[in-house]
Amino acid sequence: MIVGKLSGRTSAAIAILCGLSLGLAAVSASGQSLAGRWVAEGRTLDNGEQTKSILELKQNGDELTGVVKTLGFTAEVKGTVKGNHFELFVAEWGKRPVVVGDLVNGELHAMEGGHHPIVAKPAGPNDDLPSVAYIEPPPLHKVPSNGLALTPPMGWNSWNLFAGKIDDATVRTMADAMVTSGMKDAGYIYVNIDDTWEGVRDAHGVLPSNHKFPDMKALADYVHSKGLKIGIYSGPGARTCAGYPASLGHEAQDAKTFADWGIDYLKYDWCSARNTYKDEQLQPVYQKMGDALQATGRPIVYSLCEYGMGDVEKWGTEVGGNLWRTTGDIRDDWSSMIENVEKQVKTAPYAGPGHWNDPDMLEIGNGHMSNDEYRTHMSLWALVASPLLAGNDIRTMSAETRAILLNKEVIAIDQDPLGKQASPVKNGDLETWIKPLADGSVAVGVVNLGGAAAQATVKAADLHLAGAASKARDLWSHKDVEFKNGAYASTIPSHGVLLLRVSAK
Repeated sequence: MIVGKLSGRTSAAIAILCGLSLGLAAVSASGQSLAGRWVAEGRTLDNGEQTKSILELKQNGDELTGVVKTLGFTAEVKGTVKGNHFELFVAEWGKRPVVVGDLVNGELHAMEGGHHPIVAKPAGPNDDLPSVAYIEPPPLHKVPSNGLALTPPMGWNSWNLFAGKIDDATVRTMADAMVTSGMKDAGYIYVNIDDTWEGVRDAHGVLPSNHKFPDMKALADYVHSKGLKIGIYSGPGARTCAGYPASLGHEAQDAKTFADWGIDYLKYDWCSARNTYKDEQLQPVYQKMGDALQATGRPIVYSLCEYGMGDVEKWGTEVGGNLWRTTGDIRDDWSSMIENVEKQVKTAPYAGPGHWNDPDMLEIGNGHMSNDEYRTHMSLWALVASPLLAGNDIRTMSAETRAILLNKEVIAIDQDPLGKQASPVKNGDLETWIKPLADGSVAVGVVNLGGAAAQATVKAADLHLAGAASKARDLWSHKDVEFKNGAYASTIPSHGVLLLRVSAK
């Protein structure tokens, strides 16, 4: 995780910040400055390790600024303090405070995530995080292409809904549901386990899974038996975003472990690598795992999760990457979704078969956007040739969610073998994205960014077709529509989308 662009392990990080906040108010109530170092013990990880957080804080009147450091990430914080009441914010997590606390008898007592009580105190001289030895990155060279992901990967990832509550049984039932729901037949193939699966390295440095995943090889075999593929998560730092062991210094060892288990996809998250390496070292650091995956001989899709830092789209293929994050973490709300897709504009020239820009996972079905907004979400991800990784509970999804995720006509736009991204043109509240397709047709999406329904007109002359528009299909109504006098008009609801596929004579 990096300052200003967090990896999305927000729930875990909020819990840590809750603990840190307790030490702040203990000083505030006594009228002293809150400047200094503060410590909080966090929860016990699923591998038995105890988490700890350090906050380095400065105070200017009622204003607080500082840095929070954990096993998994470093983040800048800011906040306010009035009497014995304080609030702390992380800019990338929205406008609401992530921590609100009060002093009780010289200590701050709060609830972590609204569930777990925490007490924190000023840090002592021995309170610090474990030091991490620096390992020089390798010289740059080109990692050969693995020949995978010729269309954007499709599947499911555990983090958006389950976060740290994912386990073997849940993954198995999700694999079952991928088949019975029709997701597999629609092209969703990867079942990806995100953070918190990790155990503790043994005396030889081998990293096993923890008690939630008692036999990762058997789990992979089960997922494969369904005709699906399985993915896993790590990072180039010493720790993952949630504080579990990551792959620093163990790249070849971990890659071999993943291959032995039968893993098909690796998401590799920057997180605590920020504490060891500089941003300009991103490429050689990611190259090291790219080499390690190649050396296993197993075909493993390589997903770089570095939030678009360092112009990753320009060198992602050089390190063996098949896809790379171009944004911070998505949230299940309209503004986050639109912000992430807008960041794809400058990266569009670098997308193509085997190498994709990734605006993060789908939030469709998680309940904080309307169905019109979710249709827009699906449409835009298809138009920008994004990986389609569902993040909802596919075992219990509604008929409306199922219809959005399984719309094969929209999926065909995403999976088009030409692999071109759409580019947008904005006209007031309407934004039009046009994507060329392999058969000479185009996909055109018009998004209504405004707060009221709006009339949209699509002109055939703007679509850069080889000839006059001869056939057009509305991909959400599943009906053919007609261009009259070279144009097609439709009313689009607020935050809704018109998505057409238009062919030329």
